[in-house]
Amino acid sequence: MSTEEFDVVVVGGGPSGSTVASFVAKQGHRVLLLEKETFPRYQIGESLLPATVHGICGMLGVADEVEKAGFTRKLGGTFRWGTNPEPWSFAFAISPRMAGPTSHAYQVERMKFDDILLKHSRKLGVDVRENCSVTEVIEDAERVRGVVYTDADGTRHTVNARYVVDASGNKSRIHRQAGGERTYSDFFRNIAIFGYYEGGKRMPAPKQGNIFCAAFDEGWFWYIPLSDTLTSVGAVVHREFAESVQGDPSEALSQLIEKCPRIADLLSDAERVTEGVYGQVRVRKDYSYSNNSYWRPGMVLVGDAACFLDPVFSSGVHLATYSALLAARSINSVLAGDIGEEESFAEFDARYRHEFGLFYEFLVSFYDMNSDHESYFWQAKKVNSFADSELEAFVELVGGVASLDGAFVDAESVRTRFKNTAGELERSVAQVDRTGGDDATPLYQSEIMGSVMEQGTQIQVQAALGGDLDPSDALFEGGLVPSADGLRWAVSAER
Repeated sequence: MSTEEFDVVVVGGGPSGSTVASFVAKQGHRVLLLEKETFPRYQIGESLLPATVHGICGMLGVADEVEKAGFTRKLGGTFRWGTNPEPWSFAFAISPRMAGPTSHAYQVERMKFDDILLKHSRKLGVDVRENCSVTEVIEDAERVRGVVYTDADGTRHTVNARYVVDASGNKSRIHRQAGGERTYSDFFRNIAIFGYYEGGKRMPAPKQGNIFCAAFDEGWFWYIPLSDTLTSVGAVVHREFAESVQGDPSEALSQLIEKCPRIADLLSDAERVTEGVYGQVRVRKDYSYSNNSYWRPGMVLVGDAACFLDPVFSSGVHLATYSALLAARSINSVLAGDIGEEESFAEFDARYRHEFGLFYEFLVSFYDMNSDHESYFWQAKKVNSFADSELEAFVELVGGVASLDGAFVDAESVRTRFKNTAGELERSVAQVDRTGGDDATPLYQSEIMGSVMEQGTQIQVQAALGGDLDPSDALFEGGLVPSADGLRWAVSAER
Protein backbone atom coordinates (compact mmCIF):
# COMPACT_ATOMS: atom_id res chain seq x y z
CA MET A 1 0.00 0.00 0.00
CA SER A 2 1.59 3.24 -1.19
CA THR A 3 2.05 6.20 1.16
CA GLU A 4 2.09 9.87 0.16
CA GLU A 5 2.59 13.12 2.04
CA PHE A 6 0.42 16.25 1.66
CA ASP A 7 -0.23 19.32 3.74
CA VAL A 8 -3.99 18.86 3.43
CA VAL A 9 -6.26 16.11 2.14
CA VAL A 10 -9.84 17.05 1.31
CA VAL A 11 -12.53 14.35 1.19
CA GLY A 12 -15.27 15.34 -1.28
CA GLY A 13 -15.27 17.48 -4.42
CA GLY A 14 -18.52 19.42 -4.02
CA PRO A 15 -18.62 23.21 -3.44
CA SER A 16 -17.26 23.02 0.12
CA GLY A 17 -14.47 20.62 -0.81
CA SER A 18 -13.30 22.36 -3.97
CA THR A 19 -13.52 25.77 -2.25
CA VAL A 20 -11.40 24.86 0.78
CA ALA A 21 -8.91 23.03 -1.45
CA SER A 22 -8.56 26.02 -3.75
CA PHE A 23 -8.13 28.56 -0.96
CA VAL A 24 -5.43 26.44 0.69
CA ALA A 25 -3.66 25.78 -2.62
CA LYS A 26 -3.64 29.53 -3.34
CA GLN A 27 -1.34 29.88 -0.32
CA GLY A 28 1.16 27.46 -1.87
CA HIS A 29 0.31 24.36 0.18
CA ARG A 30 0.19 20.82 -1.18
CA VAL A 31 -3.46 19.71 -1.38
CA LEU A 32 -4.96 16.36 -2.37
CA LEU A 33 -8.71 16.15 -3.07
CA LEU A 34 -10.37 12.73 -3.13
CA GLU A 35 -13.79 12.43 -4.79
CA LYS A 36 -15.66 9.12 -4.87
CA GLU A 37 -17.59 9.89 -8.08
CA THR A 38 -16.70 11.11 -11.58
CA PHE A 39 -17.57 14.73 -12.38
CA PRO A 40 -19.85 16.04 -13.68
CA ARG A 41 -22.24 14.11 -11.46
CA TYR A 42 -25.86 14.76 -10.46
CA GLN A 43 -26.75 16.97 -7.52
CA ILE A 44 -30.06 18.62 -6.75
CA GLY A 45 -30.44 21.99 -8.52
CA GLU A 46 -29.57 25.03 -6.46
CA SER A 47 -30.66 28.62 -6.07
CA LEU A 48 -27.52 30.58 -5.14
CA LEU A 49 -27.10 33.74 -3.07
CA PRO A 50 -25.00 36.77 -4.15
CA ALA A 51 -22.43 36.06 -1.42
CA THR A 52 -21.48 32.84 -3.21
CA VAL A 53 -21.54 34.23 -6.74
CA HIS A 54 -19.76 37.53 -6.14
CA GLY A 55 -17.99 36.81 -2.88
CA ILE A 56 -16.61 33.26 -2.79
CA CYS A 57 -16.38 32.82 -6.56
CA GLY A 58 -14.76 36.26 -6.85
CA MET A 59 -12.11 35.41 -4.25
CA LEU A 60 -11.49 32.06 -5.96
CA GLY A 61 -11.04 33.77 -9.33
CA VAL A 62 -13.78 31.73 -10.97
CA ALA A 63 -16.57 34.35 -11.17
CA ASP A 64 -16.05 34.97 -14.90
CA GLU A 65 -16.35 31.26 -15.69
CA VAL A 66 -19.57 31.04 -13.70
CA GLU A 67 -20.96 34.07 -15.52
CA LYS A 68 -20.08 32.60 -18.93
CA ALA A 69 -21.77 29.28 -18.10
CA GLY A 70 -25.17 30.68 -19.06
CA PHE A 71 -26.97 29.95 -15.80
CA THR A 72 -30.36 31.60 -15.21
CA ARG A 73 -29.88 35.07 -13.77
CA LYS A 74 -31.70 35.50 -10.44
CA LEU A 75 -32.58 39.02 -9.28
CA GLY A 76 -34.34 37.93 -6.10
CA GLY A 77 -37.17 35.72 -4.92
CA THR A 78 -40.96 35.57 -5.05
CA PHE A 79 -43.05 34.10 -2.23
CA ARG A 80 -46.70 33.17 -1.70
CA TRP A 81 -46.10 33.35 2.01
CA GLY A 82 -47.43 35.59 4.75
CA THR A 83 -50.77 37.27 5.41
CA ASN A 84 -51.47 38.32 1.82
CA PRO A 85 -52.77 35.57 -0.51
CA GLU A 86 -50.99 37.30 -3.41
CA PRO A 87 -47.28 36.65 -4.02
CA TRP A 88 -44.70 39.23 -2.96
CA SER A 89 -41.14 39.62 -4.19
CA PHE A 90 -37.80 40.90 -3.02
CA ALA A 91 -34.92 42.05 -5.21
CA PHE A 92 -31.28 41.98 -4.14
CA ALA A 93 -30.77 45.41 -5.73
CA ILE A 94 -33.04 47.09 -3.18
CA SER A 95 -30.47 46.47 -0.48
CA PRO A 96 -27.59 48.97 -0.46
CA ARG A 97 -25.47 46.07 0.75
CA MET A 98 -25.86 44.32 -2.61
CA ALA A 99 -26.49 47.18 -5.05
CA GLY A 100 -24.85 47.58 -8.44
CA PRO A 101 -23.06 44.70 -10.17
CA THR A 102 -23.52 42.34 -7.22
CA SER A 103 -27.32 42.61 -7.19
CA HIS A 104 -27.95 39.21 -8.75
CA ALA A 105 -27.20 35.53 -8.28
CA TYR A 106 -27.86 32.44 -10.41
CA GLN A 107 -30.07 29.38 -10.52
CA VAL A 108 -27.56 26.64 -11.28
CA GLU A 109 -27.56 23.05 -12.40
CA ARG A 110 -25.28 21.71 -9.71
CA MET A 111 -23.61 19.11 -11.91
CA LYS A 112 -22.35 21.99 -14.08
CA PHE A 113 -21.59 24.47 -11.30
CA ASP A 114 -19.74 21.92 -9.16
CA ASP A 115 -17.71 20.81 -12.18
CA ILE A 116 -16.57 24.41 -12.79
CA LEU A 117 -15.36 24.73 -9.19
CA LEU A 118 -13.57 21.37 -9.22
CA LYS A 119 -11.79 22.07 -12.52
CA HIS A 120 -10.72 25.44 -11.14
CA SER A 121 -9.15 23.64 -8.16
CA ARG A 122 -7.02 21.67 -10.61
CA LYS A 123 -5.93 24.91 -12.29
CA LEU A 124 -4.78 26.20 -8.91
CA GLY A 125 -2.60 23.15 -8.33
CA VAL A 126 -4.87 20.86 -6.32
CA ASP A 127 -4.22 17.17 -6.99
CA VAL A 128 -7.79 16.04 -7.77
CA ARG A 129 -8.41 12.29 -7.90
CA GLU A 130 -11.86 11.03 -8.82
CA ASN A 131 -13.32 7.54 -8.24
CA CYS A 132 -11.45 7.42 -4.95
CA SER A 133 -13.30 6.42 -1.76
CA VAL A 134 -11.92 7.15 1.69
CA THR A 135 -12.28 4.06 3.84
CA GLU A 136 -10.39 5.00 6.99
CA VAL A 137 -9.16 7.98 8.97
CA ILE A 138 -5.67 7.62 10.42
CA GLU A 139 -5.60 8.94 13.96
CA ASP A 140 -3.93 8.58 17.30
CA ALA A 141 -4.61 9.90 20.78
CA GLU A 142 -3.30 13.36 19.85
CA ARG A 143 -4.72 14.12 16.41
CA VAL A 144 -5.85 12.95 12.97
CA ARG A 145 -2.85 12.11 10.76
CA GLY A 146 -4.30 11.24 7.35
CA VAL A 147 -6.60 8.85 5.49
CA VAL A 148 -6.68 5.52 3.69
CA TYR A 149 -8.50 5.46 0.35
CA THR A 150 -9.27 3.00 -2.43
CA ASP A 151 -8.91 4.03 -6.08
CA ALA A 152 -10.96 2.94 -9.09
CA ASP A 153 -8.85 -0.22 -9.49
CA GLY A 154 -9.39 -1.24 -5.87
CA THR A 155 -5.83 -0.38 -4.83
CA ARG A 156 -5.47 0.95 -1.28
CA HIS A 157 -3.41 4.06 -0.60
CA THR A 158 -2.30 5.85 2.54
CA VAL A 159 -2.06 9.64 2.68
CA ASN A 160 -0.39 11.43 5.58
CA ALA A 161 -1.40 15.05 6.02
CA ARG A 162 -1.31 17.89 8.54
CA TYR A 163 -5.07 18.27 8.10
CA VAL A 164 -7.98 16.18 6.86
CA VAL A 165 -11.04 18.14 5.68
CA ASP A 166 -14.32 16.23 5.60
CA ALA A 167 -16.36 17.79 2.81
CA SER A 168 -18.17 14.58 1.89
CA GLY A 169 -21.69 15.83 2.53
CA ASN A 170 -24.65 14.67 4.58
CA LYS A 171 -23.80 11.01 3.96
CA SER A 172 -20.30 11.43 5.38
CA ARG A 173 -18.86 8.22 6.78
CA ILE A 174 -16.04 9.92 8.66
CA HIS A 175 -17.60 12.93 10.41
CA ARG A 176 -17.58 11.10 13.75
CA GLN A 177 -13.77 11.14 13.65
CA ALA A 178 -14.02 14.86 14.44
CA GLY A 179 -15.02 13.76 17.93
CA GLY A 180 -18.74 14.42 17.96
CA GLU A 181 -22.21 13.27 16.94
CA ARG A 182 -24.99 14.93 14.98
CA THR A 183 -27.78 16.63 16.89
CA TYR A 184 -31.04 16.82 14.91
CA SER A 185 -33.49 19.70 15.14
CA ASP A 186 -37.03 18.81 16.15
CA PHE A 187 -38.33 21.86 14.30
CA PHE A 188 -37.19 21.08 10.74
CA ARG A 189 -38.09 17.41 10.58
CA ASN A 190 -39.40 17.55 7.04
CA ILE A 191 -39.42 15.38 3.92
CA ALA A 192 -38.65 16.71 0.45
CA ILE A 193 -39.92 15.17 -2.81
CA PHE A 194 -38.80 16.71 -6.09
CA GLY A 195 -38.51 16.28 -9.84
CA TYR A 196 -37.80 18.25 -13.01
CA TYR A 197 -40.16 19.62 -15.65
CA GLU A 198 -39.83 20.92 -19.19
CA GLY A 199 -42.03 23.74 -20.44
CA GLY A 200 -43.08 25.27 -17.13
CA LYS A 201 -44.29 28.86 -17.14
CA ARG A 202 -42.12 31.80 -16.12
CA MET A 203 -43.09 34.83 -14.10
CA PRO A 204 -43.26 38.18 -15.91
CA ALA A 205 -40.02 40.10 -16.43
CA PRO A 206 -37.88 41.00 -14.57
CA LYS A 207 -38.88 38.20 -12.17
CA GLN A 208 -38.63 35.36 -14.68
CA GLY A 209 -35.43 34.07 -13.07
CA ASN A 210 -36.62 34.32 -9.46
CA ILE A 211 -37.05 31.31 -7.25
CA PHE A 212 -40.75 30.98 -6.37
CA CYS A 213 -41.73 29.52 -2.99
CA ALA A 214 -45.42 28.82 -2.38
CA ALA A 215 -46.92 27.73 0.93
CA PHE A 216 -49.85 25.30 1.04
CA ASP A 217 -51.63 23.33 3.75
CA GLU A 218 -49.10 20.53 4.06
CA GLY A 219 -45.91 22.54 3.58
CA TRP A 220 -44.35 24.56 0.77
CA PHE A 221 -43.11 24.21 -2.80
CA TRP A 222 -39.98 25.45 -4.50
CA TYR A 223 -40.05 26.32 -8.21
CA ILE A 224 -36.56 27.01 -9.60
CA PRO A 225 -36.13 27.98 -13.29
CA LEU A 226 -32.82 26.31 -14.11
CA SER A 227 -33.01 27.31 -17.80
CA ASP A 228 -35.52 28.80 -20.21
CA THR A 229 -37.33 25.45 -20.26
CA LEU A 230 -36.07 23.29 -17.36
CA THR A 231 -37.54 23.75 -13.87
CA SER A 232 -36.74 22.08 -10.55
CA VAL A 233 -39.97 21.52 -8.59
CA GLY A 234 -40.09 20.16 -5.07
CA ALA A 235 -42.43 19.93 -2.10
CA VAL A 236 -41.27 20.09 1.52
CA VAL A 237 -43.79 18.51 3.89
CA HIS A 238 -43.75 17.87 7.62
CA ARG A 239 -43.14 14.33 8.90
CA GLU A 240 -46.79 14.22 10.03
CA PHE A 241 -47.70 14.11 6.33
CA ALA A 242 -45.23 11.38 5.45
CA GLU A 243 -48.09 9.38 3.95
CA SER A 244 -48.24 12.02 1.21
CA VAL A 245 -44.96 10.78 -0.20
CA GLN A 246 -45.55 7.04 0.21
CA GLY A 247 -45.91 4.73 -2.78
CA ASP A 248 -44.94 5.82 -6.28
CA PRO A 249 -42.89 9.05 -5.97
CA SER A 250 -44.00 10.50 -9.32
CA GLU A 251 -47.66 10.01 -8.42
CA ALA A 252 -47.10 11.46 -4.95
CA LEU A 253 -45.47 14.59 -6.40
CA SER A 254 -48.31 15.03 -8.90
CA GLN A 255 -50.90 14.82 -6.13
CA LEU A 256 -49.07 17.39 -4.02
CA ILE A 257 -48.84 19.75 -6.99
CA GLU A 258 -52.62 19.61 -7.38
CA LYS A 259 -52.95 20.76 -3.76
CA CYS A 260 -51.00 23.95 -4.52
CA PRO A 261 -52.96 25.89 -7.21
CA ARG A 262 -50.19 28.36 -8.06
CA ILE A 263 -47.66 25.62 -8.73
CA ALA A 264 -50.26 23.62 -10.65
CA ASP A 265 -50.92 26.64 -12.85
CA LEU A 266 -47.21 27.19 -13.57
CA LEU A 267 -46.93 23.53 -14.61
CA SER A 268 -50.21 23.33 -16.54
CA ASP A 269 -48.44 23.10 -19.91
CA ALA A 270 -45.32 21.31 -18.67
CA GLU A 271 -44.19 17.70 -18.81
CA ARG A 272 -42.08 15.96 -16.22
CA VAL A 273 -38.64 14.85 -17.40
CA THR A 274 -38.55 11.04 -17.37
CA GLU A 275 -35.12 10.26 -18.85
CA GLY A 276 -31.52 11.04 -18.07
CA VAL A 277 -30.12 12.46 -14.83
CA TYR A 278 -33.26 14.56 -14.29
CA GLY A 279 -35.69 11.76 -15.06
CA GLN A 280 -36.20 10.48 -11.51
CA VAL A 281 -38.50 11.81 -8.79
CA ARG A 282 -36.41 11.74 -5.64
CA VAL A 283 -37.35 11.73 -1.95
CA ARG A 284 -35.08 12.97 0.82
CA LYS A 285 -35.44 13.36 4.53
CA ASP A 286 -34.89 17.04 5.08
CA TYR A 287 -33.69 17.01 8.69
CA SER A 288 -31.73 19.93 10.05
CA TYR A 289 -28.71 18.86 12.04
CA SER A 290 -25.39 20.03 13.36
CA ASN A 291 -22.37 18.10 14.53
CA ASN A 292 -21.57 18.97 18.13
CA SER A 293 -17.88 19.09 17.17
CA TYR A 294 -16.79 20.81 13.97
CA TRP A 295 -13.10 20.08 14.43
CA ARG A 296 -10.40 18.33 16.40
CA PRO A 297 -6.61 18.56 16.02
CA GLY A 298 -5.83 17.48 12.47
CA MET A 299 -9.43 17.39 11.17
CA VAL A 300 -12.21 19.84 10.28
CA LEU A 301 -15.78 19.42 8.99
CA VAL A 302 -17.24 21.75 6.34
CA GLY A 303 -20.51 21.97 4.43
CA ASP A 304 -23.15 19.30 4.94
CA ALA A 305 -20.64 17.08 6.74
CA ALA A 306 -20.86 19.60 9.60
CA CYS A 307 -24.47 20.82 9.44
CA PHE A 308 -27.55 21.16 7.23
CA LEU A 309 -30.48 23.55 7.30
CA ASP A 310 -33.96 23.71 5.74
CA PRO A 311 -33.63 24.96 2.13
CA VAL A 312 -36.37 27.63 2.04
CA PHE A 313 -33.88 30.53 1.87
CA SER A 314 -31.33 28.83 -0.41
CA SER A 315 -28.61 28.77 2.24
CA GLY A 316 -27.05 25.40 1.37
CA VAL A 317 -24.19 26.37 -0.95
CA HIS A 318 -23.66 29.60 0.98
CA LEU A 319 -23.05 27.75 4.26
CA ALA A 320 -20.93 25.17 2.44
CA THR A 321 -18.60 27.67 0.76
CA TYR A 322 -18.56 30.07 3.72
CA SER A 323 -17.48 27.27 6.06
CA ALA A 324 -14.83 26.28 3.50
CA LEU A 325 -13.42 29.81 3.54
CA LEU A 326 -13.37 29.84 7.34
CA ALA A 327 -11.64 26.45 7.47
CA ALA A 328 -9.09 27.51 4.85
CA ARG A 329 -8.25 30.63 6.88
CA SER A 330 -7.60 28.48 9.94
CA ILE A 331 -5.55 25.88 8.08
CA ASN A 332 -3.51 28.53 6.25
CA SER A 333 -2.85 30.42 9.49
CA VAL A 334 -1.57 27.33 11.28
CA LEU A 335 0.53 26.08 8.36
CA ALA A 336 2.10 29.53 8.03
CA GLY A 337 2.88 29.60 11.75
CA ASP A 338 0.93 32.83 12.22
CA ILE A 339 -1.58 31.73 14.89
CA GLY A 340 -1.91 28.65 17.06
CA GLU A 341 -4.22 25.79 16.13
CA GLU A 342 -6.59 26.15 19.09
CA GLU A 343 -7.18 29.87 18.52
CA SER A 344 -7.47 29.56 14.73
CA PHE A 345 -10.05 26.79 14.84
CA ALA A 346 -11.98 28.31 17.74
CA GLU A 347 -12.55 31.28 15.40
CA PHE A 348 -13.67 28.92 12.62
CA ASP A 349 -16.05 27.11 14.96
CA ALA A 350 -17.50 30.29 16.46
CA ARG A 351 -18.13 32.00 13.12
CA TYR A 352 -19.60 28.90 11.50
CA ARG A 353 -22.01 28.24 14.38
CA HIS A 354 -22.94 31.92 14.48
CA GLU A 355 -23.83 31.95 10.75
CA PHE A 356 -25.77 28.69 11.04
CA GLY A 357 -27.62 30.10 14.06
CA LEU A 358 -28.60 33.30 12.25
CA PHE A 359 -30.08 31.39 9.32
CA TYR A 360 -31.83 28.99 11.70
CA GLU A 361 -33.36 31.89 13.62
CA PHE A 362 -34.44 33.59 10.40
CA LEU A 363 -36.04 30.45 8.98
CA VAL A 364 -37.89 29.47 12.16
CA SER A 365 -39.32 32.98 12.29
CA PHE A 366 -40.08 32.91 8.57
CA TYR A 367 -42.13 29.74 9.02
CA ASP A 368 -44.11 31.46 11.75
CA MET A 369 -45.55 34.15 9.44
CA ASN A 370 -47.47 31.93 7.04
CA SER A 371 -51.14 32.89 6.73
CA ASP A 372 -52.70 29.43 6.85
CA HIS A 373 -52.41 28.90 10.59
CA GLU A 374 -55.38 26.51 10.65
CA SER A 375 -53.45 23.62 9.13
CA TYR A 376 -51.50 21.30 11.39
CA PHE A 377 -48.27 21.87 9.52
CA TRP A 378 -48.17 25.59 10.15
CA GLN A 379 -49.59 25.28 13.64
CA ALA A 380 -46.71 22.96 14.48
CA LYS A 381 -44.30 25.64 13.30
CA LYS A 382 -45.64 28.36 15.61
CA VAL A 383 -42.86 30.07 17.50
CA ASN A 384 -45.22 30.75 20.41
CA SER A 385 -45.67 27.01 20.94
CA PHE A 386 -42.01 26.19 20.42
CA ALA A 387 -41.55 23.27 22.84
CA ASP A 388 -38.68 23.24 25.29
CA SER A 389 -37.29 20.09 23.70
CA GLU A 390 -37.11 21.89 20.34
CA LEU A 391 -35.49 24.94 21.89
CA GLU A 392 -33.01 22.72 23.63
CA ALA A 393 -32.29 20.95 20.35
CA PHE A 394 -31.50 24.29 18.76
CA VAL A 395 -29.28 25.38 21.64
CA GLU A 396 -27.38 22.12 21.19
CA LEU A 397 -27.23 22.70 17.44
CA VAL A 398 -25.53 26.08 17.65
CA GLY A 399 -24.17 26.07 21.19
CA GLY A 400 -20.88 24.46 21.96
CA VAL A 401 -18.14 25.95 24.06
CA ALA A 402 -16.82 28.08 21.20
CA SER A 403 -20.04 29.67 19.95
CA LEU A 404 -19.42 32.85 21.99
CA ASP A 405 -22.92 34.10 21.18
CA GLY A 406 -24.74 34.90 24.42
CA ALA A 407 -28.12 35.04 22.65
CA PHE A 408 -27.98 31.29 21.99
CA VAL A 409 -27.11 29.89 25.40
CA ASP A 410 -30.45 29.03 27.01
CA ALA A 411 -33.95 28.08 25.94
CA GLU A 412 -35.74 31.09 27.40
CA SER A 413 -33.51 33.63 25.61
CA VAL A 414 -33.99 31.68 22.38
CA ARG A 415 -37.79 31.71 22.79
CA THR A 416 -37.84 35.46 23.43
CA ARG A 417 -35.53 36.19 20.53
CA PHE A 418 -37.51 34.02 18.10
CA LYS A 419 -40.80 35.66 19.10
CA ASN A 420 -39.32 39.12 18.55
CA THR A 421 -37.77 38.14 15.23
CA ALA A 422 -40.99 36.51 13.99
CA GLY A 423 -42.97 39.62 14.91
CA GLU A 424 -40.50 41.87 13.13
CA LEU A 425 -40.56 39.74 10.00
CA GLU A 426 -44.34 39.59 9.98
CA ARG A 427 -44.56 43.38 10.26
CA SER A 428 -41.99 43.94 7.53
CA VAL A 429 -43.64 41.51 5.11
CA ALA A 430 -47.05 43.06 5.87
CA GLN A 431 -45.54 46.36 4.73
CA VAL A 432 -44.29 44.68 1.56
CA ASP A 433 -47.81 43.34 0.96
CA ARG A 434 -49.29 46.83 1.27
CA THR A 435 -46.86 48.24 -1.29
CA GLY A 436 -47.99 45.75 -3.89
CA GLY A 437 -45.37 43.09 -3.40
CA ASP A 438 -42.56 44.71 -5.44
CA ASP A 439 -40.86 46.95 -2.90
CA ALA A 440 -39.18 44.79 -0.25
CA THR A 441 -37.34 47.64 1.47
CA PRO A 442 -39.04 46.94 4.85
CA LEU A 443 -37.78 43.36 4.72
CA TYR A 444 -34.19 44.49 4.23
CA GLN A 445 -34.57 47.01 7.04
CA SER A 446 -35.42 44.26 9.53
CA GLU A 447 -32.64 43.52 11.99
CA ILE A 448 -32.55 39.78 11.32
CA MET A 449 -32.22 40.22 7.54
CA GLY A 450 -29.30 42.59 8.06
CA SER A 451 -27.63 40.09 10.37
CA VAL A 452 -28.14 37.24 7.90
CA MET A 453 -26.59 39.29 5.10
CA GLU A 454 -23.66 40.73 7.07
CA GLN A 455 -20.96 38.09 6.59
CA GLY A 456 -21.92 37.48 2.97
CA THR A 457 -21.59 41.20 2.30
CA GLN A 458 -18.14 41.30 3.88
CA ILE A 459 -17.01 38.46 1.63
CA GLN A 460 -18.35 40.33 -1.41
CA VAL A 461 -16.39 43.42 -0.36
CA GLN A 462 -13.28 41.28 0.12
CA ALA A 463 -13.63 39.90 -3.39
CA ALA A 464 -14.44 43.25 -5.04
CA LEU A 465 -11.87 45.40 -3.26
CA GLY A 466 -9.13 42.88 -2.65
CA GLY A 467 -9.08 43.09 1.11
CA ASP A 468 -10.27 46.58 1.95
CA LEU A 469 -11.80 45.49 5.25
CA ASP A 470 -11.42 47.12 8.64
CA PRO A 471 -8.74 44.96 10.31
CA SER A 472 -10.10 45.83 13.78
CA ASP A 473 -13.63 44.61 13.04
CA ALA A 474 -13.67 41.31 14.96
CA LEU A 475 -16.96 39.40 14.98
CA PHE A 476 -16.47 38.38 18.62
CA GLU A 477 -14.81 40.16 21.50
CA GLY A 478 -11.20 39.08 21.63
CA GLY A 479 -11.57 37.18 18.36
CA LEU A 480 -9.57 37.16 15.15
CA VAL A 481 -10.15 39.08 11.91
CA PRO A 482 -9.55 38.17 8.25
CA SER A 483 -6.13 39.00 6.82
CA ALA A 484 -5.83 41.58 4.04
CA ASP A 485 -6.14 38.92 1.32
CA GLY A 486 -8.97 37.16 3.19
CA LEU A 487 -7.19 33.79 3.21
CA ARG A 488 -5.81 33.74 6.77
CA TRP A 489 -6.62 35.07 10.23
CA ALA A 490 -4.98 38.09 11.79
CA VAL A 491 -4.96 39.51 15.30
CA SER A 492 -7.39 42.39 15.77
CA ALA A 493 -5.90 45.85 16.37
CA GLU A 494 -8.11 45.99 19.47
CA ARG A 495 -5.96 43.34 21.22
